[in-house]
Amino acid sequence: MNPSRPAVAPPAPSARSRPSLGGSPSGVVGAARAPHASRASRAPLPEAPGRTSLPPLDPRRYAPSAERPVRAKSRSLDGHMDIQAHFHTWGQFVFSVTGVVRVSTDRATFLVPPSRGVWIPAGVVHAVTAVERCELRTLYLLNPPADAAAWASNRVLEVSPLLRELAVQMARDEVEPGDAVADREAWIGQLILDELRRAPTLQLGVALPTDKRLRRLCEAVLAEPMRHASLDDWAAEVGASARTVSRLFRQELGSSYAQWRQQALLAEALRLAARRKPMQVIAAELGYASASAFTAMVTRTVGMPPSRFFGHT
Repeated sequence: MNPSRPAVAPPAPSARSRPSLGGSPSGVVGAARAPHASRASRAPLPEAPGRTSLPPLDPRRYAPSAERPVRAKSRSLDGHMDIQAHFHTWGQFVFSVTGVVRVSTDRATFLVPPSRGVWIPAGVVHAVTAVERCELRTLYLLNPPADAAAWASNRVLEVSPLLRELAVQMARDEVEPGDAVADREAWIGQLILDELRRAPTLQLGVALPTDKRLRRLCEAVLAEPMRHASLDDWAAEVGASARTVSRLFRQELGSSYAQWRQQALLAEALRLAARRKPMQVIAAELGYASASAFTAMVTRTVGMPPSRFFGHT
């Protein structure tokens, strides 16, 4: 497939529907199945009443090409808006200048504050949810920034001040496909690729299962992590026993429920930190007996203390 020509988007579904990663591949950009779709069951995201689901902006307008290997796009989303599940035939890097967004694929979800961004390889079906009003910037790349195998899967990267400004400037300098490539555009594109190659990778993201019951449970925990204190109560919501759910966590995600929940709590902590809540307040809201216990969890999970990890948000 020619990377400069994406498949045609289908008619947009009802404006009040939640984007879904499940069902027929006609629910994404293109009538053909995404290249990565055969590797994982396309489990649906839960319905979210009261949210507005929007189609992706015309992908042809921003398609990278041999002449323009890096393109940039800006988009504003209110807190009640989602971008429907879709895919591209090129890779992309998405981040928010302001506000927090959630980027979801078939197998993982990433809560992204302004200082982080998510790399999405070509062909990976993804949906974007605005946790709050946000200003998105998306970089479309004809080829990954490097040949390393790490770029074949999703990655969470730190967004340096320079990378942020380069993306903002490229998106501001809108060009049409037939326009000549100016030196400024070429230089900015090369600097963007270099910054992406240099960007530190963060071990963030919450794995999602393909089993429907476990998927519903995981999505419910992500939506309201403190609604239940025990696995028994969460399991009862999906009509399963705690033993069954524990077995599914091991089979589907290769971790225990407790290990997975730590990642979910860390995602919620990122959202709260982006709203400038004090650390002791975040620890209390997430059910930790003390700020020191919360600090130990964050340090153990991401390899750095909260003061450094959240200081960038």
